[in-house]
Amino acid sequence: MKLMDPLLHEYAGIWPKDPFVPATKLTSALAAQLQIPIKFEYANGVVGKVFAPAGVSPTVMNLHRGILNILQLNLKKTQNIYELQEAGVQGVCRTHYVINEDPKANHIIVTKSKDLSHCQEKIIKDIGLAYTERCAECTERVKSLIETATYNYIMKPAAAGVLIAEATVEEVHQFSPLNEIHGAAMMEAKQTLAFVEIEKTPVVPIKADYLARGSLQYEFATEILQTPIQLMKLSDAPAQIIEVLKHLVANNVAMVHDDAPLKFVQLIQLLRVATLENIEAIWAQFKDKPVYRRWLLDALPAVGTPVIVKLLKEKFLAGEFTIPEFIQALVVALQMVTADLETIQLTASLALHEKIATIPALREVVMLGYGSMIAKHCVAVPTCPAELLGPIHEIAAEAISKNDIPEITLALKVLGNAGHPASLKPIMKLLPGLRTAATSLPLRIQVDAILALRNIAKKEPKLVQPVALQLVLDRALHPEVRMVACIVLFETKPSVALISSLAGALKLETNMHVASFAYSHIKSLTRITAPDMAAVAGAANVAIKLMSRKLDRLSFRFSRALQLDFYYTPLMVGAAGSAYMINDAATILPRAVVAKARAYLAGAAADVLEIGVRTEGLQEALLQSPAADESVDRITKIKRTLRALANWKALPTNQPLASAYIKLFGQEVAFVNVDKTVIEEAIPIVTGPKPRELLKAALKALQEGIALQYAKPLLMAEVRRILPTAIGVPMELSLYTAAVAVASVNVQATITPPLPEEIETMTLEQLKKTDVQLQAEARPSIALQTFAVMGVNTALIQAAVMARGTIRTITPGKVAARADILKGNYKMEALPVEVPEHIADVSFETLAVVRNIEEPTAERIVPLVPELAVQNAQTPADYSSSEIPDQAALRSATPFHKTLCLAVPYIEIKGCIEVHSHNAAFIRDDPLFYIIGQHSARASVARAEGPAVERLELEVQVGPRAAERLLKQISLIDEETPEGKAFLLKLREILETEDKNVRVSSESSSSSSRIISSSSSSSMSSSRMTETATVMEPFRKFHKDRYMAPHGASKAVSSGSTASSFEKIQKQAMFLGNAVPPVFAVIARAVRVDHKLLGYQLAAYFDKQNARVQLVVSSIAENDNLKICADGAVLSKHKVTARVAWGPECQQYAVIAKAEAGVLGEFPAARLEVEWERLPIIVTTYAKKLSKHIPMAAFKAGFRLERVSNADKEIELTAALPSQRSLNVIARIPEMTLSRMDIPLPIAVPINPDGTLSIQIDEDILSWIQKHIKEE
Repeated sequence: MKLMDPLLHEYAGIWPKDPFVPATKLTSALAAQLQIPIKFEYANGVVGKVFAPAGVSPTVMNLHRGILNILQLNLKKTQNIYELQEAGVQGVCRTHYVINEDPKANHIIVTKSKDLSHCQEKIIKDIGLAYTERCAECTERVKSLIETATYNYIMKPAAAGVLIAEATVEEVHQFSPLNEIHGAAMMEAKQTLAFVEIEKTPVVPIKADYLARGSLQYEFATEILQTPIQLMKLSDAPAQIIEVLKHLVANNVAMVHDDAPLKFVQLIQLLRVATLENIEAIWAQFKDKPVYRRWLLDALPAVGTPVIVKLLKEKFLAGEFTIPEFIQALVVALQMVTADLETIQLTASLALHEKIATIPALREVVMLGYGSMIAKHCVAVPTCPAELLGPIHEIAAEAISKNDIPEITLALKVLGNAGHPASLKPIMKLLPGLRTAATSLPLRIQVDAILALRNIAKKEPKLVQPVALQLVLDRALHPEVRMVACIVLFETKPSVALISSLAGALKLETNMHVASFAYSHIKSLTRITAPDMAAVAGAANVAIKLMSRKLDRLSFRFSRALQLDFYYTPLMVGAAGSAYMINDAATILPRAVVAKARAYLAGAAADVLEIGVRTEGLQEALLQSPAADESVDRITKIKRTLRALANWKALPTNQPLASAYIKLFGQEVAFVNVDKTVIEEAIPIVTGPKPRELLKAALKALQEGIALQYAKPLLMAEVRRILPTAIGVPMELSLYTAAVAVASVNVQATITPPLPEEIETMTLEQLKKTDVQLQAEARPSIALQTFAVMGVNTALIQAAVMARGTIRTITPGKVAARADILKGNYKMEALPVEVPEHIADVSFETLAVVRNIEEPTAERIVPLVPELAVQNAQTPADYSSSEIPDQAALRSATPFHKTLCLAVPYIEIKGCIEVHSHNAAFIRDDPLFYIIGQHSARASVARAEGPAVERLELEVQVGPRAAERLLKQISLIDEETPEGKAFLLKLREILETEDKNVRVSSESSSSSSRIISSSSSSSMSSSRMTETATVMEPFRKFHKDRYMAPHGASKAVSSGSTASSFEKIQKQAMFLGNAVPPVFAVIARAVRVDHKLLGYQLAAYFDKQNARVQLVVSSIAENDNLKICADGAVLSKHKVTARVAWGPECQQYAVIAKAEAGVLGEFPAARLEVEWERLPIIVTTYAKKLSKHIPMAAFKAGFRLERVSNADKEIELTAALPSQRSLNVIARIPEMTLSRMDIPLPIAVPINPDGTLSIQIDEDILSWIQKHIKEE
């Protein structure tokens, strides 16, 4: 087959109005390749092997395959309608044939349609999706990606069979991240072949070796290395890498450059095509330049090619990387690299290297990464061999034989990351109850073995379910083992029969922790709405009815599981969260806490993050101590536990006290064990000379001045799906997100007098005489760019629709601080700083773009919603007359544009937000059409009109000089003086007038609703009224000299005495400032050029004799008498009273709060009363609206409600403890009383009937703490 006079065109415009434009340069560059004849096998309508010279590039070869693909026909003589799996460019896919004969026209019409979503062997390349799970249930009703191709043939009879007179193919790919029924992006591929004539002259191949180039199936070329967001012509990769690297270093010093994220992606793309020798030369050139070195260390791991892993290995073994640098780079590289057999073997050799083996943390990173690479490889190659895990199985077997617990733990975590079904047998050898050898292993090994089954369960749930169920039901096992097995069991998505069997078995469960955990897990599953868990939720609803409802009343001290989720089917998005808490009856610490977050999007699901903490070693040590004695009460257990923790040196050395791990996308990336050795090594580090040396170096650097510029780039997301099309070019769906953060920091400190050379010799008296001044300026800035692309991406051409979003923020700041310890003066100042025009800029746009390699800089861009539509005001009929209402044209004519500004008083700063939006909602009222278009938002900060502000000050003065620092004398008006009486009379007249106006305006509108609300609430209350004798018991205070007051003591007496005693103390000195100086003062003010005082000051006074504290906040502005006064006193060891007033001279509004301990019935109790004299209108208005919802909220929370006439301006809350594990609550508010008895508490409250605490720290613990402090 030979192409004659090939022509390439590109299209960039509004379809179908604009014409195709010839790509002359590209056609000329490819003409030689395109006109090289190729050979292919063809028999009975089936294309076989394809042959071409080596000079034909893979991209051009795929174009030939696209032409040959239309000739692929599987015709049957005996059937007119049939279905089969047919090979083609996209793989072996379901194909439907319909054959019709037209006797009049003397031709045969063949229609062939392919469902590209159902293929036995589909050609596809996924990048960045290895750790996601396909949510088949999410796409049963709605789909995000639909792919289909239709072929039409017109055939005429010929002497040797049939002649294809005309053939056409139309292929459609439709994608939406939300849901295709709400609108989608669409890509169409069309091809037409028309018979012209038969030439007797055969096609002559060129004089070259024709090599076998595979079959009709598409072969991926350089598009894998080519990002779809930019097209670069590679001439000299090393030189281009150096050019981009220098651009990034030079333009991201003080502030991040706008295109820094895109340049960073460009650097990664260039590194992907560079050879190992090229990258080594670049590293050698820049490794001694710190800024360049950091950029390379951030870029190299994101490249994701085997070359990078090899480079990292060689340079570390050569000593060119520090251990932190190597760990950081390796963690990212092993997750990003393509997991082929070569890379897996390279990682295995790295894990077994003797230098790596001497660094435990590094070896753990490599081993975990090795397991993750096997998991990725098995996703790409489902038939991946079990031999890949051979080295890990050998390590596990050797560790078991030597009883090497840390090595067994590491091997299990690696097997858990790999998730290969072949690992099930080695893991089962470590499971308790299934093998006798496992019973002698530590508990944490048994738990790790069970957790290693989780990724296997996702692939082969039927293999894991019986194992997990057997472990849950085995009562001879440790409760923690059974609960962890329960977690694994439910992650296998068990059937209704299996869950019901578990529920039935739990009826006879004797361990309340296991019962509580399983019950709460099943109950939380009944509320799950995610489609992939719908069957499990239905099964849980059946099983929960078989279990005892008593388990629902267990307190939180028992082990629990919780799952919450949200899924919105119309948009195919959702999120889920799980939390597991495994407790132990013997100790106060939980044995394990695990939290996991899961996300759903576009038919895919992923376990985004999981964090787990276990205290297994500490628990085992405590269980061996007297704290584990079940016969003692919980308070004694707490005391014994504290004693055991204090004697940590006696704990065993051969086991970790605690451990923690973190998983990203289902893969464990790091874990840490804390044991006695770690503590012993950490104490000298913290208390030894090194911290003092670091402190000394830091103080010296601060005095000399620190100028720091730091840049941190990050490729946050690279998700790609590449699919071949019927015409031989690839269609790609991709998402890229890159960010660059830059910070410029300058710090200068002045210390007077200078610190001594030996800082450890500095005494407290010397420190008190030190004056420290610090000035710092910082300019952090962030640039983020994200691209979502759908279209054609090859090394020669790019044609796609793109959504492009950018975020750029710059937040400069400059502060000065001073600490004069001798004078007790501490001051912080915010100084003026140069601010850019916009401190934040966010934009989003959708567009179509076309590029070709011969003119990479001359890209053609067309907005999907052009601004021209604003002037033209296209009518709905131009798009779809059946879907669009008549009002749509009005929406399209006027894009939304608005600017909101707000000036901050006093400091004269104005902030503005400018929003612009122009979308495609005038076409269709669906979510996707609201997204399509141009959207932007910009925030700016500038000086407002008025005098300039020199600085903002916050000053704290402690001690006797506090009064001197006050900028305005504080005084409170005396109600007994003539001036005070006149002021109060005038204020009262103003307030009465205000009340009258409010009452008149609201009385008519609220009266009817009050009647309706009262009647409905009364009816609801009457239906729920029960015996309330306990509720009506009076609250009695503790007496000074006896255990409790007589039963006849009333609340009125108690409250009255409290109020009178507090008022008596206040009358002695209404304002403490007249009798005592302030203890400390705080001044916050704006210093302006006109020297006008603006701001507030706070003064705190303390009356030691009466245990009274008074705080006064006042404005320092002239002629402003606004004040806030807080006055509180401790009347006895059981009573505290406070009064907060504010307004002019603290006379406008007031609230009084009283808290006291006492007795309710025979139980220790506490009461809080809040009374108000007057509140702002806005507070009372919203309080009345809120009160309408209280009855329903109380009913849902299990409270009883009684309509009574309580005080109009008072709220009272009383809580009593019938036992140390239950609580009675009574709340009295205007018009109603709420109560609930016997509320279970998660922990015991150590309070005796006389109100004293029933817990004390033993003397040996106190002496240990004091001794440790003295040693330090």
